[in-house]
Parts: sequence; structure tokens; C-alpha cells
Amino acid sequence: MAALNVDFSDAELEDLRDAARERGMTLKAFVRSSTTDAIAHQRSLKTAATEFQRVFADPSLAEAIEAAGIDDGPVANTTGRAA
Repeated sequence: MAALNVDFSDAELEDLRDAARERGMTLKAFVRSSTTDAIAHQRSLKTAATEFQRVFADPSLAEAIEAAGIDDGPVANTTGRAA
């Protein structure tokens, strides 16, 4: 695995050190943990987006909305008006 070098200002490094100290961690452990959390979060967002797209692409959803009498179209005569 290739190393990634990121340059931080002195102030940013100090903020990171403070955050690590508050959690009782070394800076290296804090950065690893934060990176792992960020990757897990991104994966969760991607999974949720895929599921959202799958659900809303399902033709039975459109049929169910129509059968329920829900009109999700634009309201007439509102062009240019704020909601």
C-alpha cells in the first residue's frame, strides 16, 4: 500500500494533536481511526444511495403512489412564487 503524504499547517497539526489527546490516543492512532471511520461512512453513503436509486426505480412504487392518490407533480400557478 502506498503512503499518502498530506501537508498540514502547524495550527492544523496542533488541532489534530489536541483532538487525539482528548481521546487518549496518539496522533497516528487518531488519524488511522478517523480515516477508517471516514471510509466506513463513505461506504455507507454509497450503499444507501444505491438502495435509494433501486427503490425509486421500481415501477411498483410509482403504481403504489398513483393508487394511493398522491399527486407529487408541481402545483399549478406557482411559477415564480416562493414556497
